[in-house]
Amino acid sequence: MSLYLALASPSCCEASALPTMAKSTFIDNLLARMSVTEKVGQLRMSFAGADLPPPTALQAVAEGRVGSMFTHPAATQAQLRSFQEYAVTHSRLGIPLFFAGDVVHGHHTIFPIGLGLASSWDLDAISVSARVAAREATGNGLDMTFAPMVDISRDPRWGRISEGFGEDPYLTSRIAATMVRGFQGQPGAVDSLMACVKHFAAYGAVEGGRDYNTTDLSAQRLYQDYLPPYQAAVDAGAGAMMTALTSLNGVPATANRWLLRTLLRQHWSFTGLVISDHGAVEELISHGVAGDGAQAAQRALDAGTEISMSDRYYLQALPTLTEHSAQARSQLDEAVRRVLSVKYDMGLFEDPFRRLQGAQPAPVQFSHPLYRSEARAIARRSLVLLKNDDATLPLKRQGTVALIGPLADNSRDILGSWPANGQPSQAVSLYQGLRTALGDRAQLLYALGANIHDNPTAFDLLADNQVVLDPRPPSALLAEALAIARQADVVIAALGEPRGMSHEGASKTTLDLPQQQRELLRALKMTGKPLVLVLMNGRPLSIVEESQWADAVLETWFSGSEGGNAIADVLLGDYNPSGKLPISFPRTVGQLPVHYNTLNTGRPFIKERPSKYKSRYFDLDPTPLYPFGYGLSYTTFSLSSLRLSTHQLPPGQSLQASITVKNQGSRSGETVVQLYLRDRVASVSRPIKELKGFRKVLLAPGESRRITFTVDQTALGFYNQDLQWITEPGEFDVMIGLDSQHLEHARFELLEASR
Repeated sequence: MSLYLALASPSCCEASALPTMAKSTFIDNLLARMSVTEKVGQLRMSFAGADLPPPTALQAVAEGRVGSMFTHPAATQAQLRSFQEYAVTHSRLGIPLFFAGDVVHGHHTIFPIGLGLASSWDLDAISVSARVAAREATGNGLDMTFAPMVDISRDPRWGRISEGFGEDPYLTSRIAATMVRGFQGQPGAVDSLMACVKHFAAYGAVEGGRDYNTTDLSAQRLYQDYLPPYQAAVDAGAGAMMTALTSLNGVPATANRWLLRTLLRQHWSFTGLVISDHGAVEELISHGVAGDGAQAAQRALDAGTEISMSDRYYLQALPTLTEHSAQARSQLDEAVRRVLSVKYDMGLFEDPFRRLQGAQPAPVQFSHPLYRSEARAIARRSLVLLKNDDATLPLKRQGTVALIGPLADNSRDILGSWPANGQPSQAVSLYQGLRTALGDRAQLLYALGANIHDNPTAFDLLADNQVVLDPRPPSALLAEALAIARQADVVIAALGEPRGMSHEGASKTTLDLPQQQRELLRALKMTGKPLVLVLMNGRPLSIVEESQWADAVLETWFSGSEGGNAIADVLLGDYNPSGKLPISFPRTVGQLPVHYNTLNTGRPFIKERPSKYKSRYFDLDPTPLYPFGYGLSYTTFSLSSLRLSTHQLPPGQSLQASITVKNQGSRSGETVVQLYLRDRVASVSRPIKELKGFRKVLLAPGESRRITFTVDQTALGFYNQDLQWITEPGEFDVMIGLDSQHLEHARFELLEASR
């Protein structure tokens, strides 16, 4: 834990000294000297590629037509410095650029994807991952990251679900605030990486899980379930917010005045930047809310979209628009003032090159030293043990182990989506991790067994599709794998998705494993050998049969640079798994949505008392295969009965909910104690349970610990029909457990206020 504390506490001695002139005066003076073209330039974000800056791009910077740049992961400090030198020394006013990039779950050192980080339920670990990413990214010249992605999603068909933190508003909100603080550290410090939270708003609720599709939500559900993580990020001090590419209730986010000006600015008092997603201003034409580029620019600026990423129309239309509209001139000045304010806070006016000191050539960044101990420690905490029949795991360091599957010796896909500057050559595959851990004490055999996907034509359409398939027929791959498996004492099958299947634009109609991989696992089961399924994927999969075939199932998501070592640590018992699912696993895609915090309905299905006319699918168990909050350990934990400090709570006060958790096994282990609440009778229908607290606790064998949660008025509130945040008197259920289904119960009454 000392390692976590050291990294999570930024050094304030690196904070820049602000210019002696007052910030407001400095910006007023600069704004007064700017031409309309220079003002518009500050609202334009252009692309900095991996190649040397072309003369046309440098000229645009020198003419003040560019204010910021989003960068290719391979762009070096030297390339970024070239742009900055032109901005500072060749432009009329010398206004520096800022540079932004996709640092989502690491920069050089790659940590687990968002679902993996969330599976740790460990805010200290998550903070460390963000702080390390910030240090590496700012050391490579970046000022801002397009992260965290805090979109709630309950549809695993959506490829970008891999980037987020799952289905629950409370857990996602806690992580959102943690990531923002971790990225930004000490404001003004050299290693402070400004967070641009995305995608505002409700991008994860797209219809059918189809990326870029329509989002249509009731206002009550929007406020209750989807907005809290964005607000938590704002409250944590996020410096920027990115608009979603989608429409919300018929209005594209980039042109949504209510969303950006009324809610974000007025109600939440947000003072940072609003940045469009890539090409979003131009796409207002396709959305059908703008007839041409000029109207698209006008609608976006009027709504409150300040920076246009990959801009065409701000440059073309805003000079003319502001010439004829006093309102547009005022909105332009307001937006430019905010951009200049952010650059001032970044310390760029004092030293434009403060994050561009190294100017290293390209080869250096690809051999960048990694924070390996942090990556390994955090990856281990993200792994979720879903099944472990007959104590199949942990494995013994003896005999012969067969490691089979297209993700077994794969150091590329283990990095996951948006791997930034993470290099496969520096990542540890599962095969490498096991080979090192086993040493000469056990024999490790390997076979590919199957290709990683079945449909090259469809896969070629994906953004991240650089997968080389084995040209041999599937029958030959399978025969080789079975020959290896028959020699072994235990078989590990490393199966799942290529990382491009869990990415932007990678929506799917099925949650099944690719057919070749399913046939491989079925055949391995028939050998009669103990079978361990190691999953690597960026979404919940429907694995009902696979879970039956395997004796043990370990969900590893995409676990990053040290993933292979971390998985080996868990498989061999050097680390006792402690991860819990941040999202429910459906039995089949037809069951979606299957999140835990549903409304009860007028005819709820009760498994113990089945009936025909109830809310259910008649051909399927209505419960998830693996529920939210679920995860096993190599030890066993028990819970006492739940006790409340009072059963009648006066308004404005709080109560204590306590439970004792005991490690009944023979080895130390961690578990996550989870608090859920239910408002039994309210003016609107309320969920059957809602997560309102959690505590990760480490216990030695035989050790017990009393865990106490404070239940206050904030935990009892909700948005009513008029979108007012209220608490209502009445009965509440308190539930504490180790997952969202197996819970101890108690009840109290919130009393009415005396009149």
